[in-house]
Amino acid sequence: MTEERSGKFNAMFLPLAIVIAGAIIAGAIIFSNKGTDVGNEIKGEAKQAVNTNEEAVADVSADDDPIKGDKNAKVTIIEFSDFECPFCEKAEPTLKKIMDKYAGKVKLVYRDFPLTFHKSAQKASEASQCANDQGKYWEYHDKLYANQKALAVADLKKYAVDLGLDIAKFNECLDNNKFADEVKKDLADGEAAGVDGTPAFFINGRKIVGAQPYESFEKIIEEELKK
Repeated sequence: MTEERSGKFNAMFLPLAIVIAGAIIAGAIIFSNKGTDVGNEIKGEAKQAVNTNEEAVADVSADDDPIKGDKNAKVTIIEFSDFECPFCEKAEPTLKKIMDKYAGKVKLVYRDFPLTFHKSAQKASEASQCANDQGKYWEYHDKLYANQKALAVADLKKYAVDLGLDIAKFNECLDNNKFADEVKKDLADGEAAGVDGTPAFFINGRKIVGAQPYESFEKIIEEELKK
């Protein structure tokens, strides 16, 4: 190709090449941003990786939160959870299986970790503490997980009626935000322990994150029972 013809060819196709390159770059940016948005949407919930590093044992307090099982059990599971989180509800059958199999050996402590993008989670946590005031925490806890899509304040009060609670006392407790600070303390303690998603569990201080299969919990529990 002569220099003259080569120059004409380049002049003709160079602008087209620039346009195509620009389109490719723009597409890459859009795709990248889309991926970031999806990441932000799920951040804080259902992180499914397991961390069972025995060297990284966290000092996590049970505070004065509700306990299921023998208070003197050798193994303590501290759960940071959110009543509006579907993956927290998904973990419930696994926890029930654990408590049945290891009766007397394992105790479960439930601590609140309401995620900011779950608009009903904070109030649901407060309501559970109001139920705890009347000795029906776990019954109310189960009721909330069975009705995750109906957690408006009116629903929370209805569940108290269903469970036979003193509704006047319950409503006063909930309406006056009696346990708002308690729930926020749980959240702060969880963040201090490295919790950034729900559900998160500490088995004698050993962290496991997400709605993991029963076997993931069993392995750590068995190791702790042998110590």
